[in-house]
Amino acid sequence: MASTNIQRRAQVLYLSHGGGPLPLLNDSGHQAMIAFMNELPKVLRHPEAILVISAHWEESVPTLLGSAHPPMLYDYYGFPSETYQVNYPAPGAPGLALQLARQLHEQGFSAEIDPRRGFDHGTFIPLMLIYPKADIPVIQLSLCKGLDPQAHLQLGKALQELLRENILIIGSGQSFHNLYEFSQRSDAVDPQNEDFQDWLAEICDPAMSESERQQRLIAWKEAPNSRYCHPREEHLLPLHVCQGLAETAPQIIFDDLVMGKRTLAFQW
Repeated sequence: MASTNIQRRAQVLYLSHGGGPLPLLNDSGHQAMIAFMNELPKVLRHPEAILVISAHWEESVPTLLGSAHPPMLYDYYGFPSETYQVNYPAPGAPGLALQLARQLHEQGFSAEIDPRRGFDHGTFIPLMLIYPKADIPVIQLSLCKGLDPQAHLQLGKALQELLRENILIIGSGQSFHNLYEFSQRSDAVDPQNEDFQDWLAEICDPAMSESERQQRLIAWKEAPNSRYCHPREEHLLPLHVCQGLAETAPQIIFDDLVMGKRTLAFQW
């Protein structure tokens, strides 16, 4: 089903969620990202629910968070004790999880619901900055093990009926994710990162056909310095899910430094 034939109410974003809980500590390397996320509610329609495709959850088949009251999953290590006490008490949306699981099955995907898993930091970090009241129902969708780019585009396509709903869909990853380079904490221009971000930004060209845009994302490893920017691609693939879902050219809504590295965010 082509998403161009669907009357869209959903909003679709790909966000870079930063380094662990550092945004909650007002880290100096996250100031641009914090300010950007704090301002997002002013430019977004208020959604009835939020679906997050998090880089920090991989399962053998697409899996949805099914708890009515999801707990917290502190999936980071070595940070101050207060970062293991933060809470984002947003309700879950078990009914929506069931709806999406049925939708995925109808599109040929095996899909499961996990009733016990909690919000990982790919979800609660950005949402604590964007919607701190935690009053909007939230569910998560996993990536698929193997991290096949074409499969994740197809996963997005299988969710296109969701575009009819007043839902905010967030692909939560990071357009640059090299942990060693982050650890250097340098604001010097990084030509290798610049080249990859420039390549990635080209998917925003409205003159590019959707077929070419998706083929480009499938072949992302051929981009300049791809493995320098993504030694492992889990933080890039939420972008593929969003692109498969939206099937149109995105706009760049953030282009700034996060921990000294140029990082992008997109909206469709």
